[in-house]
Amino acid sequence: MAPLSKAGTALAALREDLSGDVFTPDDAGYDEARTRFNSMIDRRPAVITQCESTADVVTAVRFARDLDLKIAVRGGGHSVAGMSLNDGGVVVDLRRMHEVTVHPAAKAAHIEGGATMSHLDRACHPYALATTGGRASTTGVGGFVLGGGSGWLDRKFGLAVDNLLGVDLVTADGELVHATGEDHPELFWGLHGGGGNFGVATSLTLRLHELPVMSIAFLLYLPERGAEVVRTFREVIEAGPPEAGGAAIYLTGPPEEFVPPHLVGRLVAAALLTYAGPEEEMRRLAAPLLALPHEAEIVTAIPYPDLQCMIDDPPGLRNYWSAEYLTGLPDEFVEVFCARADSMPVPTGTQHIIFPQGGAIASAPGDYPVPYRDAAWAVHPFGIWEDPADDERCRRWVKDVRSDARPWSTGAVYLNFTGDEGAERVAAGLGEENMRRLAALKREYDPDNVFRFNHNIQPA
Repeated sequence: MAPLSKAGTALAALREDLSGDVFTPDDAGYDEARTRFNSMIDRRPAVITQCESTADVVTAVRFARDLDLKIAVRGGGHSVAGMSLNDGGVVVDLRRMHEVTVHPAAKAAHIEGGATMSHLDRACHPYALATTGGRASTTGVGGFVLGGGSGWLDRKFGLAVDNLLGVDLVTADGELVHATGEDHPELFWGLHGGGGNFGVATSLTLRLHELPVMSIAFLLYLPERGAEVVRTFREVIEAGPPEAGGAAIYLTGPPEEFVPPHLVGRLVAAALLTYAGPEEEMRRLAAPLLALPHEAEIVTAIPYPDLQCMIDDPPGLRNYWSAEYLTGLPDEFVEVFCARADSMPVPTGTQHIIFPQGGAIASAPGDYPVPYRDAAWAVHPFGIWEDPADDERCRRWVKDVRSDARPWSTGAVYLNFTGDEGAERVAAGLGEENMRRLAALKREYDPDNVFRFNHNIQPA
């Protein structure tokens, strides 16, 4: 840390130079500026820079480097592990940078680093275009894409990184780099899963696809039918085209108009079949699920941006997530998965999720550091609750789901679904062989590990 006199002079210059706002602990608005998605995380940065432009990001990074302050980067979304904040360092907050520019003829979108999926999806929808996004409208585009990017459309359009065309990145030296397949190709490769390890992504360019219509079948069942529901969902997906996706889910019945009163606040089994196509095709595919006795249903065409809002998770709750990627979905595992629902914390926002891979996820070309690509299915324990007294039982349940799945696990994991689970899990999320190449790339672009508040890659 620099001497106080230098720090004071530098802070005054930062306030003068930054187009956006600067907050320190003594400023009104500081606590609001550090509000986090996951209320289990409570950190107090020394300086929060709310950037409004790439030039602001460069200024903020250079300020932090000059004072030898650690840097955390805050994009538009969740950061369930709290990696977008730090104690005593600088936060580069991109949330004011959320403009999306759609180029319909080129089928591409230019997205600023603080945009959410809602910004992206609603900008693309008037052109009947879309790309693979997170399963909630509040997901931040930057972290989502650079971490790999799994969503409702990935079986049809590939993972988000499979649609990445370019990244504008501010490096640890405060320099702006444009990475594509032709310019800085090795860095571009590393950004396909390596997350925020190499700099601050001020903008991304993504390939778009035609999506004139989207449709869903969302059905609620009594929990004792869960195993039958999961097996039927498996058969529907495995017999269906890549347009079909979704998940089998256990959840607490929400107080929504379509949910019968006897299910509200109780454990419920559900199937969500998503379909990148018209309702009549989806209905034919969903027939086996509709034939099972169920308590409620929504079967309809739906604008893709509205689908993205269906399971938005609000900020300010306590969150602990994880995942295991599976070699298959045999009946033996279905029974284990459904039995674990009996101990799921209810009533909370927690969800017990299993979803398919395959399709364009498995067939996409490229050697990117996304080793979970060849898994057939994934299980995603999604812990959300309010009461701190529930911390231990909710985290234990998530860990138990992972333990149950290990006999069928590929060993790989999608890091955006995990918190801080240690260096071994980072390697599992990037691939052991890829780690050496990524570590060399880290040494080239961030030898001092300035960008360490992430699923961190140590410089070789």
